[in-house]
Amino acid sequence: MFTGIVETVGEIKAISDKGGDKVLAIKAGGLDLATVKLGDSIAVNGVCLTVTHLDAESFQADVSRETLSLSSLANAKTGTRVNLERAMLANGRFDGHIVSGHIDGTGLIAERYDDARSIRLSVSVPKELQRYTAHKGSICIDGVSLTINALSDDGVALNIIPHSAAQTVICDYRIGDRVNLEVDIIARYLERLLVGSAAEPSGIDKAFLAEHGFLRGRG
Repeated sequence: MFTGIVETVGEIKAISDKGGDKVLAIKAGGLDLATVKLGDSIAVNGVCLTVTHLDAESFQADVSRETLSLSSLANAKTGTRVNLERAMLANGRFDGHIVSGHIDGTGLIAERYDDARSIRLSVSVPKELQRYTAHKGSICIDGVSLTINALSDDGVALNIIPHSAAQTVICDYRIGDRVNLEVDIIARYLERLLVGSAAEPSGIDKAFLAEHGFLRGRG
């Protein structure tokens, strides 16, 4: 599990093909690799990857075809800057929101402009993911925990404070850039509980909610 609070910005220094998958070699920037061991998880632009090789300044990770199909790592190139966050320790502070590192899809930077010292972004969100977004709710963009300032027909509007822009790859964004999206995990589980599945529907409907005092009549 991660928090969406990026620790440092790294750089992809090599990409190689291996059995239909890809292997990324990532220069770790300011990340303390002395605390990392083989098999640990590191979020790379929000994508949870497993460390398969380590040296003093970098690590390697396999990227499966499934991950490539869902994330912007499919378009990554040597020299691409990436947000990095180590997995959260159980005794650590919880500064962002619950982030699994399992990307739901990608969006596009639709608009960017300066607002005083902040950066305003409009990000497109696929239709099937928009139901998990809410005004003042959380969304993870390239591994960064962000608050949704407004909703639109196409996606979300975000306000990026100077610190967040300077400490992440957000400062690099240009209109048309593709970004990784992870919606609020609580929203996904809540939907599953309410809707159930085709094989086993939950049985929760308006009548159930009214019977148990969750709906009030209009008077």
